[in-house]
Amino acid sequence: MRSGRRGFIRNAAVLSAAVACLPLRAQPPRVFEDSAGRKVAVPARVERVYAAGPPASILVFAVAPDKLIGWTSAWREAERPFIARRYADLPTLGRLTGRGNTANVEVVIQAKPDLIIDYGTVSRTHASLADRVQEQSGIPYLLLDGDFDRMPEAIRQIGRLADEDARAGALARYAEETVSEISRRVAPIPGDKRPRVYYGRGPQGLVTGLAGSINTESIEQLGAVNVAAGLGRGELVQVSVEQVLRWNPDIVVTIDPNFHAIARVHPTWRELPAIKAGRFHLAPNVPFGWIDFPPSINRLIGLRWLARILYPDVFPEDLRPIVRDFYARCYHQTPSEAQLDQLLRPSTPPA
Repeated sequence: MRSGRRGFIRNAAVLSAAVACLPLRAQPPRVFEDSAGRKVAVPARVERVYAAGPPASILVFAVAPDKLIGWTSAWREAERPFIARRYADLPTLGRLTGRGNTANVEVVIQAKPDLIIDYGTVSRTHASLADRVQEQSGIPYLLLDGDFDRMPEAIRQIGRLADEDARAGALARYAEETVSEISRRVAPIPGDKRPRVYYGRGPQGLVTGLAGSINTESIEQLGAVNVAAGLGRGELVQVSVEQVLRWNPDIVVTIDPNFHAIARVHPTWRELPAIKAGRFHLAPNVPFGWIDFPPSINRLIGLRWLARILYPDVFPEDLRPIVRDFYARCYHQTPSEAQLDQLLRPSTPPA
C-alpha cells in the first residue's frame, strides 16, 4: 500500500514536470483604441515599451519603469543624479516624433519592443507616422492624448497596457487630487488679480506657446493669461523681443538658464518692467523641465511651483515635502536635502 502511494506520488510529480515543460498557449492580443481612434492589436503581456518621444518616455517611466527599454536622448550630467542608476543607465534609443527625430524603423526593430507608445499632441501627422511605423515594423504603435486634463486617463491607460494597474491607479488619483486642489484654491481669485505671463523658451527666450499649446497648459490651468494667446492657437511659435515689450507681461517665466542669465543684461530685454522688477523666474529643469520640455507628467510638480510664483499669498506652503513626494512617486528616487536645495534655489534674479 505504501509502495503504491509512493509510486502514485512519483508519477504525479513526473507528469507535473512534463506539463510545466510544455509551451504555454499564447494569449490572444487585446484590441486597444488609442486617442486617434486607431484600433490596435496589443500583446496580452507587454514587457518592453519603446517611447516614441520624450513625453512618452517620462510617462512610461513614471508608471512602469521596468518596462521602459530606453530613453530618447542621452542624460546631461546634472540630470543623472535624480534618477536611480539602473534606470539612468538604460540605452539611448532616439526619438521617432517631434523636431530632430533621431530614430528610424530599423532602430525600433533592433530594440525588440512589444509596444511603441507616443504621448502628446494627437494629429493626422502623428497618426500617419504611427500607421507607417507599425506597418513597416510589425510592432503595435499607440498614440495617447497629452492634454493636461486627460493626464489621469493616460496614466491609467499605461497601467492597463503594462499590467501596472495598482501603481497607475495611485498615480492617477494623485494627479487628479493635485489639479483639483489647485483649481479649488485658484477659483476665487478675481480676474484683475490674475497675472499676464510670458513663457520664454530657448536660449534667447524667443520661443513661446500659443493658446491651447501643450507647452503653456500649466499657465492656462492656473487661470493666468498667456500673453501669446492673441497670436492664435497651436503649439510653439517664434516671437521678437519687441513683441514681448508690447505685451508687457506682469511675469516672465523660463526653463532655460541661458535666457535667464542674459536677459537681465541684454539692452532690450532689460527694458521690460517685469525683468526690471525681478518678476522673472527660472523654473527647475532636472531631470526634466517643470513647465514642459517635455510636456508630460513632470508638469504636475511644475503646476505646484508655478502656483506659488503666480499667487504667493494663496500658495504660501513649503514646496520641499511636495517636491520630495513627487520625485519619489514619479521618478522612483527620493531627492536628498542637497538636491532639494538645488531644485528650489531662488529662481528670481536680483533686480
